Amino acid sequence: MAFLPLLVPVVELVVGPWALTGFEGGDDLPALLRAPGVVLLALSVVVLVDAYMRLALAPPGRLVRSGVYRWVRHPMYLAATAALVAEAFVLRRAVLLAAAAAYGVAVFALARWWEEPQLRRRFEDY
Repeated sequence: MAFLPLLVPVVELVVGPWALTGFEGGDDLPALLRAPGVVLLALSVVVLVDAYMRLALAPPGRLVRSGVYRWVRHPMYLAATAALVAEAFVLRRAVLLAAAAAYGVAVFALARWWEEPQLRRRFEDY
């Protein structure tokens, strides 16, 4: 069952973009964005893996504050949003920029109004 949380990033970063673009490149965005897109995508994946592993390996009931969590409260959301932007750059598809914006707003709302109150109740030092 430990693999189930991995389904979320797969849906966000593979299934969603595929459904929107079929992974077909376009010409909506400048070609010079491809190289930065590849770099941004690689960095996003590194952050996602680091954040996931820190949560998966953390002792139960402990607030994770190491690694990327030292600088960002919700690194997985930030990295997934950045990865969607990177995919837009690589594929040169503006629809993925719109998807990244919608996703970013949705996860910001989720984090701000649901997750953070839960964390405050659970961890007094949050």
